[in-house]
Amino acid sequence: MKLIVDNMSCQHCVNTITKAINAIDPKAKVTVDLTKHEVDIEGGTISQEATIAAINDAGFEFVGISY
Repeated sequence: MKLIVDNMSCQHCVNTITKAINAIDPKAKVTVDLTKHEVDIEGGTISQEATIAAINDAGFEFVGISY
């Protein structure tokens, strides 16, 4: 699942988002592309709704789905 997330600009943002997602699904592989504002989650069983909630709760803004 690839999500577009606003307000990401540095490695701290990457770490915060990765930690938030892994807190609810430790098996998820999280890859963040700061230039495209994309968060790619693979290999986990986390739902899209839970992922979006974790990102928003971490202080970032979910914008949409990337295809």
